[in-house]
Amino acid sequence: MTALPSSWLRSTDWLADHLQAPDLVILDASYYLSTMNRDAEAEFLAGHIPGAQRFDIDSVKDKDSDLPHMMPPSAVFQSACRKLGIGDGKSVLVYDGAGLFSAPRVWWMFRTFGVERVFILDGGLPKWVAEGREVEAGPAKAREERHFTARRNHGAVADLGDVKKALASAKVQVVDARPADRFRGETPEPRAGLKSGHMPGALNLPFGKIVKDGRLVSQEAIRRAFADAGVDLDRPVITSCGSGVSAAILWLALDAIGKEPAGLYDGSWAEWGGLDDCPVVTGTQT
Repeated sequence: MTALPSSWLRSTDWLADHLQAPDLVILDASYYLSTMNRDAEAEFLAGHIPGAQRFDIDSVKDKDSDLPHMMPPSAVFQSACRKLGIGDGKSVLVYDGAGLFSAPRVWWMFRTFGVERVFILDGGLPKWVAEGREVEAGPAKAREERHFTARRNHGAVADLGDVKKALASAKVQVVDARPADRFRGETPEPRAGLKSGHMPGALNLPFGKIVKDGRLVSQEAIRRAFADAGVDLDRPVITSCGSGVSAAILWLALDAIGKEPAGLYDGSWAEWGGLDDCPVVTGTQT
């Protein structure tokens, strides 16, 4: 059996063996862009991995921010986890309905809030279903509340100032995970009111280059994709995207090859592309 590219991935066989483990909490972390024409909540009710809880990044967020699904304050994350039955010392496994799209974002959130044992289901729900494994319909079954302590690593989250400083100094690379046509400004952004294009000096590695059939590609392919995008893996990287979701896929990929990023730009293009004082360029990366 071929080894998985990241130590944070768990196989469907592994999950089948641990489905009833009392110390494991399974989270459906599905989230979709409006352009995907999918309803994560409706799909969860129609069928999810047995025992899974629903983790909605549009609910567990900073409600004081106008930007989409920004990292919540520690108290908000802590409360949400307790209600989901996630206690200190529990293991967490996240998956999504696309295979590998939003699950890395939730994995990154848990890691940023100090959870050591949080994993991603390799291939997600599509692989689980394709193998004929059991699913259940209806709302999530309530779990007993547990004590959970969130310890946020503020250094994992890059803000607007961090990104401006990185671009100005060129000491830290900013790598954008959006599709190439959006990066070049040839296609409108899925969110209204945002400019098209990219940050001056940013590099583009569309997340689709490191995800194939809903699974993370090999470590060799990850290194090649970053090299093809002009990224120097010996220098720090801040990951970015449209709203901080696919930027976490780049984070997972970098981690898989032993290169932890300098930060994830939480506001991403939803913030940068909506501000008048943030310069935007179009065309190929500059």
